[in-house]
Amino acid sequence: MSVLNASNVVKIYKGLGKSNSTKALNGIYITIENGEFVAIMGPSGSGKTTLLNILSGIDKLTSGDIEISGQNINIMTKDELALFRRRHLGFVFQEFNLLDSLTLKENVMLPMILDDKEPEDIQIKADEVMAMFNIEDIMEKYPYTVSGGQQQRTAISRAIINNPDIIFADEPTGNLDSKSSKNVMKCFEKLNTINKNTVLIVTHDSFAASYCNRVIFIKDGIVNMEIRKDGTKKEFFDNILGCLALIGGAEDDF
Repeated sequence: MSVLNASNVVKIYKGLGKSNSTKALNGIYITIENGEFVAIMGPSGSGKTTLLNILSGIDKLTSGDIEISGQNINIMTKDELALFRRRHLGFVFQEFNLLDSLTLKENVMLPMILDDKEPEDIQIKADEVMAMFNIEDIMEKYPYTVSGGQQQRTAISRAIINNPDIIFADEPTGNLDSKSSKNVMKCFEKLNTINKNTVLIVTHDSFAASYCNRVIFIKDGIVNMEIRKDGTKKEFFDNILGCLALIGGAEDDF
C-alpha cells in the first residue's frame, strides 16, 4: 500500500519575463510504499530539496498531483493543509528548528500540545520517544546546552510523537560530525525497522543514504535512476557511489 504518490510534478519559479523562468522540477513521478525508507540524491541544483518541500506541502507545485494517505494535498486550503501536516506528517530539518526557550522535552511535546491531547498522554508519549533515542536523561535541558546530535535526536522525537504517516527529513546529518551522523541515521533505521515508520530523506551524504532501502537519483528536475538495497550496507554504499559518478556533477556536490 502506497503512502505517497506524486504524478507529473512540475515546479516553475517565475522570474522577470518568461525567458527568466526556471523549471526546477520537470515531470516527476514517485511512489513511496508504506514502511519504506527512501533517500533522494542528486547534484547541487538538481531539485531534490525543492521536491521534498513540494511533496511535504511546504511549497506549492506548478502542476501535477500529490496524494498522501489517499488525500490530494494540492486541493487543500491553507488551514486544511496546516492541520493535515501537523497530524499526518513528521519533519526533520538540517537546522534542527528547536525552540531555545523550551526544554528538549517541551519541544518534543509541542505537536501534541497544539493538538490539545490529554496532558497525561503527552507526558507518557514524550518520555517514551525520548527514551527510544537515549535522550531521556537530558530532557530538561535547553537546546543550546546540548550537542548537535542530541538536538537532532530531539527533533526526530518531535517528528514522530503524533505517529505520522510519513517522516520527511531534509539533510538530517548536514550539520553533524561523522559520529553524530551515524547515531542519527541509526535512529531513522530504528524507526523504520522497529516502528515500521515510512521515512523519506534528502541527502548528499552517501553514508547516510546507505541506511535506506531505496535511493532515487534526480538530475535536472527529473528522476534519473533508482536503486534498491540488495546485500550488505557496504555493498549498497559502493553502489550509491557508482550511481553518483554515472549521473555526473562535481565531487563536492554530493
